Amino acid sequence: MAQYDLIVIGAGPGGYVAAIRAAQLGLKTACVEGRETLGGTCLNIGCIPSKAMLHATHSLHEAEHNFAAMGLKGKSPSVDWEQMKSYKQDVVNQNTKGIEFLFKKNKVDWIKGWASIPEAGKVKVGDEVHEAKNIIVASGSEPSSVPGAEVTIDEKIVVTSTGALDLPKVPKKMVVIGAGVIGLELGSVYRRLGTEVHVIEYLDQITPGMDSDVQKGLLKILKKQGLEFTLGAAVSKVETLKTKAKVTYKLRKDDSEHTVDADVVLVATGRKPYTDGLGLDALGVELSPRGQIKTDAKWRTNVPGVYAIGDAIDGPMLAHKAEDEGMAAAEVIAGKHGHVNYGVIPGVIYTTPEVASVGKTEAQLKEEGVSYKVGKFSFMGNGRAKAVFQGDGFVKLLADKETDRILGCHIIGPAAGDLIHEICVGMEFGASAEDIALTCHAHPTFSEAVREAALACGDGAIHM
Repeated sequence: MAQYDLIVIGAGPGGYVAAIRAAQLGLKTACVEGRETLGGTCLNIGCIPSKAMLHATHSLHEAEHNFAAMGLKGKSPSVDWEQMKSYKQDVVNQNTKGIEFLFKKNKVDWIKGWASIPEAGKVKVGDEVHEAKNIIVASGSEPSSVPGAEVTIDEKIVVTSTGALDLPKVPKKMVVIGAGVIGLELGSVYRRLGTEVHVIEYLDQITPGMDSDVQKGLLKILKKQGLEFTLGAAVSKVETLKTKAKVTYKLRKDDSEHTVDADVVLVATGRKPYTDGLGLDALGVELSPRGQIKTDAKWRTNVPGVYAIGDAIDGPMLAHKAEDEGMAAAEVIAGKHGHVNYGVIPGVIYTTPEVASVGKTEAQLKEEGVSYKVGKFSFMGNGRAKAVFQGDGFVKLLADKETDRILGCHIIGPAAGDLIHEICVGMEFGASAEDIALTCHAHPTFSEAVREAALACGDGAIHM
């Protein structure tokens, strides 16, 4: 029976980061993972492969639509679908092998198999039981189905993101159920490949929870790119035929029923915690009504020595949120002060243009009664953005009306997922909009748009 200071269950972004951090802090650490490769959903069938496909298809779009305008003339490239999927898998392999290397470098034991917790301080994998002073559950999440609808997912015709990343051929028509991050990213991938994409969303806007200007602006841009949207519609049934599917939905405004056919239906209605087989009920670990593991401010469950992080607990289901919690929980276990600032966790959608957000939205500030001001700048006023055919979008900065302290930022534009971190760092240090406005930004860069939005919180932007 092996004995450890810490056993982490799950080797996704939260789990493998927690294991590495714990080992760096001197704890004898193991990580349990039943997949053949490390990295969890994110590296294997989620974030990383989808970004590879987004990059590949954006490159195709550039070749088809923008190369000629730059004087790069020639025959448009054809799509070798199998080669594109091979490229995607190569990217996955490089990243998962990288985690294996990091485990070896930091002396983290990889226990291969699926774990259960028969009692506090013990983790069972197969027929072996390992002892651990502490356990972190980082079991991640799985796709959830359409609430109240008759839907059977076969990962062939009716697919989740997993099946959508490995279709045998590019479909002629795809219905996407859900206008959140996954639906819009993968819908964008297939639209660029020539698929007719129809997105059906229950709410009256896309990207639930994001700032209303982002919702309106991104919807307009995606429609211009050829995606079709039906909003305010509740899907009631998805019927799988021999080679196609039929989606039935009702419009909430008038209760009228409609059907649409598709070669593939992508169910992208969110994710739910994955805790099956861990034995949490028998162990007495408290769960929320939504199946999330309840934890305190130090990621401790109600069972001593058992912690939980990432998608398995409350909060946004984001890889970087899980990573932060993994590091923090490992530090708590090692006797240090682990901390996560939940008010400064950015969210990114990797469409083109990208979308990024951090902090409060206008709606939240109004609801909280906070007096605020808005600084907004369009990428049409940014020279670098116009040079790369990405003048659509804006930077919107929200600051306290009295103190000028930054409260939130919302971006649609090129490299938004990178630009947002200037604001994240600023918010961590309590920066004001003026602090950003008075900081010299290199020219010509996309980041100048962030500075201009900060200037707009004061006397006004220069280039707009």
